[in-house]
Amino acid sequence: MKVAVVGATGLVGTTMMRILEERDFPVTEFIPVASERSVGKKVVFKGKEYDVVDFKTALSRKPQIALFSAGGSTSLELAPKFAEIGCVVIDNSSAWRMAPNVPLVVPEVNGHVLTKNDLIIANPNCSTIQMVMVLSPLHKKYGIKRVVVSTYQSVSGTGQKGVDTLMAQRNGSNENGAYPHPIDLNVLPHIDVFQDNGYTKEEMKMSLETCKIMGDDTIKVSATTVRVPVKGGHSESVNIEFENDFDLAEVRQLLTDTSGVVLQDDPANVQYPMPLYAEGKDEVFVGRIRRDFTQPNTLNCWIVADNLRKGAATNAVQIAQYLVNNQIILDSTPR
Repeated sequence: MKVAVVGATGLVGTTMMRILEERDFPVTEFIPVASERSVGKKVVFKGKEYDVVDFKTALSRKPQIALFSAGGSTSLELAPKFAEIGCVVIDNSSAWRMAPNVPLVVPEVNGHVLTKNDLIIANPNCSTIQMVMVLSPLHKKYGIKRVVVSTYQSVSGTGQKGVDTLMAQRNGSNENGAYPHPIDLNVLPHIDVFQDNGYTKEEMKMSLETCKIMGDDTIKVSATTVRVPVKGGHSESVNIEFENDFDLAEVRQLLTDTSGVVLQDDPANVQYPMPLYAEGKDEVFVGRIRRDFTQPNTLNCWIVADNLRKGAATNAVQIAQYLVNNQIILDSTPR
């Protein structure tokens, strides 16, 4: 299995490499790809050093799977070129997510939509991934009408520049760096660009992507996305209104039984999800589960996950694993 990682020197790209190693993905030839300025740099994969190559060199080697984390414009330009040679592209940018014929996939939720005809597959937004992991089993049981979510997103969601900005400010820098205002000792209610309706692009991603992944356009999602001075791990306060009433014990059991979800819900012993302890893990953690006493059939919960792993790199590798395990893609020459 020839596997390319496009954007191999970035924060998500290096995490993709680590997860391919951890999960012992069947890589027979590894191809790290990056922009011209990174060509020739060295990366290490499974204990072996590799030279970073440009996309033309990568195409000439005919990979079967390409994991993309190189930004939307790069994905729009290069993903079709890889698809043309029969390579399956799993793209982490927002470029293809809402394209009608491109599946938007969280394997535990809607892996079943994947077919052998899908040469470009979109990886959802980090905050959407962790939310739908919790919403999906509850929607199947009770039917979701509306979701109101506020996010608390770490600076690693902005990439290495975001992390560097926070740490520099923590060490006394007065430069805003990756953000329009200081992030250390501050909270920015602003992720991505503002749209005409007053929401940011990130907020609209959560709304539109949730419906596509869940296969239900009737679900209403209203989001407020916020950047917080946390190095890694995104958190979400989620209010869910159902069509039908629920039992809290049953809700907890449904989530306990959901693959990839970990219930941490013991307020008496101050046990609840926190980004500090989710960092470096692939699971989605949920707690603070309680009935909303202000209106019927409504639940509150708190969801936390590592945005670089399940929110990006892990989910992409899981898609690749799903393709291989279900023989949607075979370890043979490109098609």
